[in-house]
Amino acid sequence: MGKRKKSSRKPAPVRQKVPLDTAFTCLFCHHDKSVTVRLDRKEGVAHLVCRVCDQRYQSKVNHLTEAVDIYSEWIDAADAAQREEQAPSRPVASTSRPAPAPASMEDSEEED
Repeated sequence: MGKRKKSSRKPAPVRQKVPLDTAFTCLFCHHDKSVTVRLDRKEGVAHLVCRVCDQRYQSKVNHLTEAVDIYSEWIDAADAAQREEQAPSRPVASTSRPAPAPASMEDSEEED
């Protein structure tokens, strides 16, 4: 024997989907809402452009990609580029031998 249904049960409230941002702050010029992301799903490419400093970024997209994903990829790419630039380059290995002196034009004329 089962329990009787209550007739006064109300349907669950519908949650409204909060839209994600499409305009962001630029990393380089720090202007609010100056960076816009345009997704071209047909071509599979996203374009990110700052209207103030004209900074650009391009990335591949799929059907799940949103504008905020492209913005976060741009941040990661900028951080990686900055790390590469600041990384100390290894010095070229040197030997203890002195470098040979270059032959001058006078020496080659005397030998003839």
